[in-house]
Amino acid sequence: MNEIIKSIIYLLVGVSVLLVGMRMMSGGMKKTISVRVKNFFKKTENKPFTNMGIGAAVTMAIQSSDASNAMVVGFVNAGAMSLFQGLSIMLGAYIGTTITGVIASFSSLSISVYFLLFSFVGVVMMFFSNEKVVNIGEILCGLGLLFFGLAVMKDAFKNPEITDACKTLFSSIDFGPLLFLLGVIITGLIQSSSAVTSIVIAMVGSGALDLSSGLFLALGATLGTVITTVIVSLNGSIQGKRASIIMFCLRAISSSIMLAILTIFRNPIAEGMHLFAINGSDEFPIALFIVFYNIVFMPLLVPLLKPAIKIGSKLIKNKKEEDLMNAVRFIDDKQLGVPGVALMLAKKEIMNMYTLSKENYLDSMRKMLSGDNSLDAQIVSKEDQIDYLNQRITDFLIKLSTRVSLNHEREIGSYFHVINDIERIGDHAYNFYEKKNDLDAKQLFFSETARKELGDFNAVLSEMFDKAYSVFENNDFSQLKEVHELERKTDSLKKEISDRHFARITANACSQELTSAYLTVLTELERIGDHLTNIAYSIDNPNGNVRA
Repeated sequence: MNEIIKSIIYLLVGVSVLLVGMRMMSGGMKKTISVRVKNFFKKTENKPFTNMGIGAAVTMAIQSSDASNAMVVGFVNAGAMSLFQGLSIMLGAYIGTTITGVIASFSSLSISVYFLLFSFVGVVMMFFSNEKVVNIGEILCGLGLLFFGLAVMKDAFKNPEITDACKTLFSSIDFGPLLFLLGVIITGLIQSSSAVTSIVIAMVGSGALDLSSGLFLALGATLGTVITTVIVSLNGSIQGKRASIIMFCLRAISSSIMLAILTIFRNPIAEGMHLFAINGSDEFPIALFIVFYNIVFMPLLVPLLKPAIKIGSKLIKNKKEEDLMNAVRFIDDKQLGVPGVALMLAKKEIMNMYTLSKENYLDSMRKMLSGDNSLDAQIVSKEDQIDYLNQRITDFLIKLSTRVSLNHEREIGSYFHVINDIERIGDHAYNFYEKKNDLDAKQLFFSETARKELGDFNAVLSEMFDKAYSVFENNDFSQLKEVHELERKTDSLKKEISDRHFARITANACSQELTSAYLTVLTELERIGDHLTNIAYSIDNPNGNVRA
């Protein structure tokens, strides 16, 4: 019984040393080439096989597909890398990560005992003051510990009772898909396919596990490692989540196909892999099987990337994206085939954008004048919708401009100016929202007199919003003069209110601390009047400016 307990302790220590060694080796690699890795990733482009090569090379260098994929998810989250580029690199990473299993399989070589000296050399180098030497020492130390962990594990399995117990356990669940699932679960818990593969290699090498069962466990590890990437992406952007979930689905497809093949042809495949045994040990065949699987199946997944991205974009959405997409009410690229109808619908979409900017202006002014914060979330959401509509309408008009007559080209030209003015109105409205939040944080408040003056200005602009909308919607030239007079009134109001404000300051009836904020609000209100005038006059002048 004491021997069994001792063997179990050796087994647990061996696994622990193996994991520590892999972490040290990976950590040293990342410290040594971290800057180069980031620069390497910057060279990505829309060439999937080139990106796969980059992913494989980086992962071979840092000895961790989880680490390289976490970096990829980070780049995708930040928008520095497209989803297609990221997925291509991740496919390559799964090829690169197989190098650790190959290294672990070298423990079957007769000279493997000398590999343990790497840990001694590494420790000595870690006492140097040079950072590069220290990092290389960490790599060598980790490599030595990896082989030491494998050696300790193999020694533990020399106890016949431990070996027989493992054989009994795995023979009781000797069903390929069940072993595959076990490999997925264990890898998901350990969060390292390389570690699980190395443990399987040690068990096969010691005779505690037969080759065919080891193939199923190692195959399960290739899917289980994607769970780590999914976990990393949970707190990131929607693009990062898509990347990890799409990759999990693609890996599930490839591993399921390989699982079916391996289940049907279990004995012939095991016999074929046994031909690659070194010194009669089946350690290398396990590593080689995973190499073959990844090299064959990962490139085959490349044609599925773009369809998977399209499906993933439709299925994996967040509320913000849905709100943005729902903001588009009239235009669709399918309408471009009928230019006249497309142009009419583009105008309706512009009016939809106009309505959103007006609503956001009124809501932000309500917040500014009354301190009502109940519409804050709505203001932020509508600002995002206005920006999204600006982009969508602009793209739509660019495509439409190549399909219409010269007269309609001029109309489209005026629309570009109109959506720019609407977008700027939206920005001013959002500025009011931010300005009010800033004042509240500093416990600063406009006086009742100041709020009444802003209310008077707001009343003029509210009328301008309605007039400009009517002019633009109906091409009503008769109301242009009224819009122009209201715009002149906003100019006068800005000057009059500014003068009254400075008079109050002189009479010590108003806080000078609020001067900058108050004048900024007045200036932005006056500019909104200018933008509304431009929108109204766009029916007469393609540039949207008032003619002298």
